[in-house]
Amino acid sequence: MKFRICLILVVMALAASSEVQARARECAASTIKGTYAFTIHGEILTPGGPVLVDGIAKTTFDGDGELTQVSAVAINGNIPLVWSPSTGAYTVNSDCTGTMTQISTDQRTLHFAIIVSQSGNHIHTVVTDPGFAATSDAERIWAHEELD
Repeated sequence: MKFRICLILVVMALAASSEVQARARECAASTIKGTYAFTIHGEILTPGGPVLVDGIAKTTFDGDGELTQVSAVAINGNIPLVWSPSTGAYTVNSDCTGTMTQISTDQRTLHFAIIVSQSGNHIHTVVTDPGFAATSDAERIWAHEELD
């Protein structure tokens, strides 16, 4: 009987600790507070055929849903503007999915679906606007607190 009681207590303790761990893994906008290096690959689908897109970007997330970015993106092998600036907004859901909007003065506004992984150290994106087949992956360069 004592063995059964001990076993039940151990099972209850494990269940409680796994629930705490599950909650600790929830994401929020603050999960990606900091600066990230993105690698961008894909295509823009045009009536004349696909246009290749490859590039890099440095994006800083403020932890409250706003972002700033500079990027160097090659379109069919040509980079029209190195370190093109943009701003935007983002959301991160508790399940680590989210959205991002990027606004540039010299390009059209882009919308993304995002997934946050590795405790906020990695971000994966796909452009959700029609006519785009482009993805990007990012890793954290530094946490925002190190910038202050």
